[in-house]
Amino acid sequence: TKTISKCYVQVTGMTCASCVANIERNLRREDGIHSILVALMAGKAEVRYNPAVIHPSAIAELIRELGFGATVMENCGEGDGVLELVVRGMTCASCVHKIESTLMKTNGVLYCSVALATNKAHIKYDPEIIGPRDVIQVIKDLGFTTSLVKKDRSASHLDHKQEIRQWKRSFVVSLVFCLPVMGLMIYMMIMDSQLSDARAHHNMSLEEMEALHSSMFLEYQLLPGLSVMNFLSFLLCIPVQIFGGWHFYIQAYKALKHKTANMDVLIVLATSIAFAYSFVILLVAMAEKARVNPVTFFDTPPMLFVFISLGRWLEHIAKGKTSEALARLISLQATEATIVTLGPDNILLSEEQVDVELVQRGDIVKVIPGGKFPVDGRVIEGHSMVDESLITGEAMPVTKKPGNSVIAGSINQNGSLLISATHVGADTTLSQIVKLVEEAQTSKAPIQQFADKLSGYFVPSIVAVSVVTLFAWIVIGFLDFEIVEKYFQGYNKSISAAEVIIRFAFQASITVLCIACPCSLGLA
Repeated sequence: TKTISKCYVQVTGMTCASCVANIERNLRREDGIHSILVALMAGKAEVRYNPAVIHPSAIAELIRELGFGATVMENCGEGDGVLELVVRGMTCASCVHKIESTLMKTNGVLYCSVALATNKAHIKYDPEIIGPRDVIQVIKDLGFTTSLVKKDRSASHLDHKQEIRQWKRSFVVSLVFCLPVMGLMIYMMIMDSQLSDARAHHNMSLEEMEALHSSMFLEYQLLPGLSVMNFLSFLLCIPVQIFGGWHFYIQAYKALKHKTANMDVLIVLATSIAFAYSFVILLVAMAEKARVNPVTFFDTPPMLFVFISLGRWLEHIAKGKTSEALARLISLQATEATIVTLGPDNILLSEEQVDVELVQRGDIVKVIPGGKFPVDGRVIEGHSMVDESLITGEAMPVTKKPGNSVIAGSINQNGSLLISATHVGADTTLSQIVKLVEEAQTSKAPIQQFADKLSGYFVPSIVAVSVVTLFAWIVIGFLDFEIVEKYFQGYNKSISAAEVIIRFAFQASITVLCIACPCSLGLA
């Protein structure tokens, strides 16, 4: 008897089905090659050969001569089939042992483990020798009922609806409260510039200026030290800080718990410090019954949250779009297949409906007009037109006759076909596409990984810079007060010099934090 070995060859440079046909046709003619099966999407050829006549390296060389890249794959275990079953009717450990020992004795089963507690069996087998239906039959013969572990075909893990909703909500809340704050800010800026123009034209003294300034409605003091402007900003800022920033706080907390600092940590730091500082300054001003209203940063948190939650919302919408495409791809897969038994002269003896995961290689599958092809295969009998637009994008139906290959997920149009399954389960073209898209989504571009690494250093360094700024200005202030006096607008003689210095230093350091916050790196 001739011994037949099996090897796998990784093939690169195949672009379409004709490349596959080309390789298969040419290699079948060679001496010592028993059969060859090429999977286009996986870029893999499975070759059964006679080791006395030909070696795997020679097979790869033959494929290379046809103009493709080919390397022999060392781990031939790639061909193992894996089966997850639910087994009912087991009562004790001896049942488990019975199933395991019987399966291990069965030719083609490589590994088998049955768990009594979960009623699950995990089986590895060689698809050349045995298939899932045979394994199920063995277990049934022992007197147990068994069924496939149902796969989640709905692709619910690809759903981004909830995240889209939460970021949209976060954005809308921030926006609703941010607009009035921005309005107030713009109004103040216009009024200030008008006042300074008036002062330039009419040679007003500073005292007259201040009198005019405090006569404005927004600068009117409800309580000594608490102006209408600051009070309104404070009220508008609270809901944003709580509702708009909710998710940021959760994320930042999680990051800090794992001793990392991400963008969320920066955002939370900047907004919280700006809010807390402004609040404390207001309390101090009220305690001092200050005549001049303090400069607060209540406008910072709402504006930051608006921009960043808008960015996050758009990002999740984009992710949702890709996932939608994937979910649609997954839904193209057929769920059932009709397997037929053929007698001599291809006479139909019997047919049965089985779950698509139970189709074995070499099974004869019948596909009626209008039906989907459950697996990749070759036509044995029948003529039909097939719509393969889901794979090729070609709108015109393709003619299929005996010997042609068909792709899982494509639609049979007008004739009934009998096909012999060549690629089943995770090897079908469609499963491979789904796998590739999923991998493409989860893998990061090198530049993205670099950006992630950078932001890991970016956050702590920004915090450090901001702390340095704080202390630097305090030192400068105490050494040379005039510099601070020059830059600190609205400086009022009623406040002590030390307080002016500290307030100015705080403003400078918060500015550093807030400017670095929605950094393009994090948003991108």
